[in-house]
Amino acid sequence: MHSVIAEPPDTLTPPDSYAVSAEFYDVLQAQDDARRVRHLYGPAVAKARLGVVDVGAGTGRVTLMSLARSEVGVHAVEPARAMRAALMTRLAALPATQRARVSVHPHTLGEAALHDVADLVVCHNTVACLSPAARRALWAAAGDALVPGGTLLLQLPPARLPVEDRHRVFPVQRMGRHEYGGRMVMSAAGPRIRTRVEYWVRGTQGVLRQHTETFWMWPATRSDLTADLRRHGFTVSSAHHDPAVLAVTLRQEA
Repeated sequence: MHSVIAEPPDTLTPPDSYAVSAEFYDVLQAQDDARRVRHLYGPAVAKARLGVVDVGAGTGRVTLMSLARSEVGVHAVEPARAMRAALMTRLAALPATQRARVSVHPHTLGEAALHDVADLVVCHNTVACLSPAARRALWAAAGDALVPGGTLLLQLPPARLPVEDRHRVFPVQRMGRHEYGGRMVMSAAGPRIRTRVEYWVRGTQGVLRQHTETFWMWPATRSDLTADLRRHGFTVSSAHHDPAVLAVTLRQEA
């Protein structure tokens, strides 16, 4: 058994976080996530006229969709080394014309120091894993990256702590002679949510490998996030209607 505990981040993401999950994410989750990304952000990406910033790019679902559905520059922000390695491999296989439009930043958005580069910032599957302090740093950095009138789309974190453990089983996937599977368990731990992910690889003789990785999440309601974002110069946008996403617009300068 191989276990990894991802320490709760403040403003920085440990470079070796997702060391286990990076191997299994594309096999077990990425296909469903790609469909979700197209649904949640595809229309907004298609309307981008300056640039798109993908915060917490992971293995590249939002980044690849943005390159396919727009003609603008794309900034993929991914501090975690393991996830970024998969992202870079995927981008290297793209046509040269698409590679010329994407920049990969191995930092947090604040450390990347992007200014007025985009009219759309997307935070998919990211905000839940940031502490309140890290979220505030993200709002400020997103405001710097956006031009006035630009849009920030963020997938909402859980609104509250789970009353009891929540279990999610990943559908088993076969690759050659091996089967890959896993499950996720979310439980309350003080003011945070402890998310433990278990993975396994099975062959004809039984289980070949087992791994675990633990992440921490901070719940927040839509209204709490909206109030926080208003203090950073954003207003709620009426252009996005999926309840899983909060859309806000950077206020125009007076």
